[in-house]
Amino acid sequence: MKWIITFVFFIFSLSPSLAVPLKVGVTAGPHAIILEKVKELAKAQGLDIQIIEFNDFILPNAALNDKEIDINSYQHQPFLNEQVKTRGYKIKSAGKTVLMPLGIYSRTYKTIADIPEKSKIAIPSDPTNSSRALKLLEKEGLIKLKSSDNPSILDITENPKQLNIIEVDAPQIPRILDEVAAGITNTDWILLAGIDPKSAIAIEDKNSPYANVIAIREDDTRPEIQQFIKIYQSEPVKEFIKKEFKGAIIPVW
Repeated sequence: MKWIITFVFFIFSLSPSLAVPLKVGVTAGPHAIILEKVKELAKAQGLDIQIIEFNDFILPNAALNDKEIDINSYQHQPFLNEQVKTRGYKIKSAGKTVLMPLGIYSRTYKTIADIPEKSKIAIPSDPTNSSRALKLLEKEGLIKLKSSDNPSILDITENPKQLNIIEVDAPQIPRILDEVAAGITNTDWILLAGIDPKSAIAIEDKNSPYANVIAIREDDTRPEIQQFIKIYQSEPVKEFIKKEFKGAIIPVW
């Protein structure tokens, strides 16, 4: 019996990934669903993953920077860049995951042209997704913006319908669609609210630069990290995403 216990201890000492799970932070919804598939595949390769769910865009980066988790997978590159710049995080992108096109959703209007003057439009409040939403409104001809990579509401130069554009936390936008003419938010929050992404009255082009990424700490060179990325960016995960989300979420690796 003593020999068996010693042997088991020896095996675990050689396989730290089995003894200590890799903690991966995601937002609830599609990112968590995808990670369940990654976790299943990783287990077959001897890598144990613990999925940590968050319900906002801010905490996963703070947790990663503070070593409370090992990886996060939920944000696009411009958002990560903004977080690193403004908060001084020592984290970086380690690979692409999926594109969740930003869409304009309405419970009242079927087309962009139907939206009347002085309507209230909700857009995400975080700087990068706010800019992204404003660019989509411009693309659809509702406003015009000053030339800028990251425009804000203050950069609106033309607003012919005198739209009242309000900023709201992105996860809350699906919940207030009855209170606004239209809301613009990310596909993950739309799916989590039980809304069909294909019901959007306008949506980002599939060539959007806002692909989501896997983020890690700058100094983390553990082989388990690279193993995780390889598993995520595998053909079985790509096929799972295509089947599960029916084209609403697009693998981009």
